[in-house]
Amino acid sequence: MEKFLKAFLLSKGWELERIHDLEALLNEALAYDRSLEPFRAVCQKITGFYLVERYPLILEAGLTEGDVRNSSKEVKGLIEKLRAEVGGL
Repeated sequence: MEKFLKAFLLSKGWELERIHDLEALLNEALAYDRSLEPFRAVCQKITGFYLVERYPLILEAGLTEGDVRNSSKEVKGLIEKLRAEVGGL
């Protein structure tokens, strides 16, 4: 998801940043397309997955495979919108 958001932003002239927070990237993307706002909750959730994966000893989230599968389904709409906007993603 991070790469899709970054590709969208780069296509708009955004300068690449080293950032993994999907909500922050979504905030940047909203400057170009306000219709992405409904994806805020799933971006927040997926960013949490990254933190659990990256820092498992610090964060105990009780993350399940079902959580990941459900989020994957939710984010497909965002991926489709970004692909349509950029083309070729």
